[in-house]
Order: sequence, then C-alpha cells, then structure tokens
Amino acid sequence: MAVTIKDVAALAGVSPSTVSRTCKNNPSISEETKERVRRAMAELGYEPNFQASNLATQISRSIGIILPPSPKETYENSFYLETIRGISHYCNAHQYISTIVTGQNEEEILNAVRSMSRSGKVNGFIVLYSRVNDPVIDFLFSEGLLYILIGKPAQYTNHTIYIDNDNLLAGQEATEYLYALGHRKIAYLGVDNSLVFSADRKTGYMTALISHGLTVQPEYCIEVPAASQNEFQELRKLLLSEERPTAVLVSDDILALSLERICIEADISIPEDLSILSFNNSLFARLTSPQLTSIDINSGQLGMEAATQMISHIENPSLPATKIIVPHQLIERDSCRRI
Repeated sequence: MAVTIKDVAALAGVSPSTVSRTCKNNPSISEETKERVRRAMAELGYEPNFQASNLATQISRSIGIILPPSPKETYENSFYLETIRGISHYCNAHQYISTIVTGQNEEEILNAVRSMSRSGKVNGFIVLYSRVNDPVIDFLFSEGLLYILIGKPAQYTNHTIYIDNDNLLAGQEATEYLYALGHRKIAYLGVDNSLVFSADRKTGYMTALISHGLTVQPEYCIEVPAASQNEFQELRKLLLSEERPTAVLVSDDILALSLERICIEADISIPEDLSILSFNNSLFARLTSPQLTSIDINSGQLGMEAATQMISHIENPSLPATKIIVPHQLIERDSCRRI
C-alpha cells in the first residue's frame, strides 16, 4: 500500500497540513518541525506529489464548491443555491472563479475531487455540508489540502476552518418559542442525524424540553433519510394518533412542505390543529399557505464568509484555522398559533 501524507503526519506527530506545508518549505513551519517531518518522510519512503502541491505554490484563483451526494434532492434545496450565490458574489469581486462539484454518491464526488486536486487547477475547496464519517473530508485532510467547511466539523475539529450557525442554540430557541405559545406536546421532524446540523437542532430541541421538565418522547422524534423523503409512514401514524402533537419543529423548509402536504391529506388544519416552525427561511417558506414561521440562518452570508476565509487562507497560507458563527433569527409568519 502506498504511503500517504497521513502516514507521515502520524509518525512525525503533526497534522497532514503541516506535512504538506513542510513539502512546500512554508515559512510558517519551524525548522525543528520541518526536520522531524523530513525524517519521517525518509523513514517511510514518502515521495511528495508536487503536482498536487500546486494548490499552494501557484495561485490559480480557482475554488471548488462541493455539494453533498444526491441523485436529485440537493439541487431543489434553496439553501445550497443561496450559499453558492454568496460564494460567487465574493469570488467575482476578487477575481476568483468557482467550480461546482456534484455527484450521485460519495464515490463519484470523491473521484472528482481527487482529479481536481491532483491537476493543481484549484487552490482549495468549500464543502457545503458536514456529515459524520465523510470520505471526502478524510481525503482532503489526509492530503493536506485547503478546505473550508460550511457546518460544524464531525472530525479533525482543531484543524478545520469552518463557518456555521449555532444550530444547537437555534433548535433550543425555536422550541422555546413554541413553548411560549402554550405548546407542551412538541414533536421534532428532521433528516438523517449523520448530518451534523440536524443532529444539533434536535439536541437543542431536547435541551429546551428538558429545561421545562418535559419528557422527550421517542415517538415524537422522527428522522427521514435525506434520500427517501417520500417515506413518511411514521409521521402519518403520529399525526393520526390520539397523542398527536400540537406543534412540530422541522429541520428545514422543504421537509416542512412535505409535512403540510400530509396535513392536508389528513384534514389537519395549520395552525388551528398543528403549529409548524421550520428552518432556513427559504423561498418555500413564503410560497406555502399559510406561510411558514422559520429560522433564518442567513445562507448567503454563510457563503460569503466561507469565500472570504478561503481567499484569505489562499493568499496567506500561514493563517491558523478559524471558525465563524453566523447569527440566526426567527421570522414570524402564519404557521404557528397560541393555544
């Protein structure tokens, strides 16, 4: 098996990015550390990929934007469109170009990222999602490539530049809003918990319930895999039960649309019978009837901040990893009522 930059990093006791910078003789790395890394490289017989190292030594003024794997659903989600718009706006103003990386599965995306990185035609990647055990992130980190995450990292936290909302706090505040309206039977509808944002929003929801002495009921916490959002039997069963919730906190507006459709089919009136509060404040939240009360996560600003950090780190490679939290706000509309 070929020796990787990750193997060298482990032997030298440093991060893969430090090995990468040592290969490029970056002045931000001390001579003592460089010598330790070089000894590890010699011991393992590691040969640097100097074509890939063009990512740092030559500024191509090009950035890759990685979307999550999906056969279709991703391209219908306005969160990604708004985020890309923010990235493009900043890149255009600073004469950088951006390239979208998509794929139907992780392998397809990983192959595209691997090809782009080894060609030396991009200076770094902005990843528009954060998922547990993501092979794309594993590759970027192990190769010492520059990447910025939109979302809280699930791995390599201390070495990752990331832009995010405080999704735990947002989930907690959204639940507190429903509680203040008199709701005590509050359910949570989210996507797969492997997506970090949804897991954090669910944790915030549970934290708020517990703080008011309410029991977190497992049947009130429903997760719908992102790739199969036509599977809602569990949700239908809950809404038709005698213990039906009076309010549902939904992890994003698109999922809330599916909930509204099920309510129409079941003759459940919104907000008279069921209050709905969702996240993202996308165009979908304003096109529904009634319009959705939603948490605005400022998707465009997330994109602009990611692009800002990317260009700063391209032009100043010695900058440390940073994290930026973009504020959220509740937008009140017509889908919630006091009881």
